[in-house]
Amino acid sequence: MITNFFSVIPFFGGDFVIWLWGGFAVDYPTLTRFFSFHYLFPFILVVFILLHFIFLHQTGSKNPLGLNSAKDKVYFFPLFSRKDIFGFFIFFFSIFVFFLTPRTFFEYQKFLEANSLVTPIHIQPEWYFLAAYATLRAIPKKLGGVIGLAAFILILFIVPLILNQKKNSLRLRNTGMSIFFQIFF
Repeated sequence: MITNFFSVIPFFGGDFVIWLWGGFAVDYPTLTRFFSFHYLFPFILVVFILLHFIFLHQTGSKNPLGLNSAKDKVYFFPLFSRKDIFGFFIFFFSIFVFFLTPRTFFEYQKFLEANSLVTPIHIQPEWYFLAAYATLRAIPKKLGGVIGLAAFILILFIVPLILNQKKNSLRLRNTGMSIFFQIFF
């Protein structure tokens, strides 16, 4: 479905979709390409994360609270290391619980055998796709849906930039935001 969104590009959209699929329909070349991408992408992501750590180690990080004195600095090692280790324990504990009791977290329909001849009565995406799904359902035209979905995703990138400008002008030292910042970041 997502690859078919590219067909709204004027002039070469249809040809691009055929090139992306590797033919006139989703077939073996398409599945091979996307499987390869989904297999290799985590390794590429690890390379970028390592590059990020290298550059962060060379240049250091910025201070989001705007504090300049040495006594107000928070060092990575004991505070953030403890928070990260605690977060990893919570994450792995929840994964462990999930694998012990998988039926607790899924609907019964997830365990039914797939039948390619019958479409389910109500197809519902996972919770993290519901906002994008609602955006696509609200706009009847294909081009409008693609523009709405692109705007929905761009808002997620623009909002931190807007909030970052306001954050630099605020004094967070003696406010509730300072407590929020210390707990969550």
